[in-house]
Amino acid sequence: MRFFLIDRIDDLVPGERIRAIKVVSLAEEYLREHFPLTPVLPGVFMLEAMTQAAAWLIRVTEDFRHSLVSLKEASNVKYGKFVEPGQILEIEVNIVGQDEKTTSVRAVGSVESRTAVQARLTLTRSNLAEIDPLLAEADQRIVNRLREWFCSYWPQWAHMLSAGRACPSSL
Repeated sequence: MRFFLIDRIDDLVPGERIRAIKVVSLAEEYLREHFPLTPVLPGVFMLEAMTQAAAWLIRVTEDFRHSLVSLKEASNVKYGKFVEPGQILEIEVNIVGQDEKTTSVRAVGSVESRTAVQARLTLTRSNLAEIDPLLAEADQRIVNRLREWFCSYWPQWAHMLSAGRACPSSL
């Protein structure tokens, strides 16, 4: 991930839903170029924030079984409201279907109860070892890092992680 577009997770029910937030700050570098006189969160970043929230939901639901969770398809994307610096994008993602390799979700991003973006997203789940078994160790390193990051988003839910893999005590 180049940009971390989730600032906090407020609620998570594995296998069902996640609620997360993105606080938009004028200090964010990309806002300097996206309508400099009237900065707003780029629509593609709103979509990415929803994708990142969905990926956290999938990872926790599957106890971090996959090192890679990627957007495969975004459909029925609709934008409704600009998100400006100082505003909070509230993201809610609900799982609507899942098979062996993909998860479909309905995602909505809103500001002050007004829809800013909504979409149906399909994400794929995989591991590097599926391509080359020698990459299994890389998968484990990625998963360990993702667990650490998850704990920084939601340390109070460290107990959700499987036994022996709790959040580092430094968080």
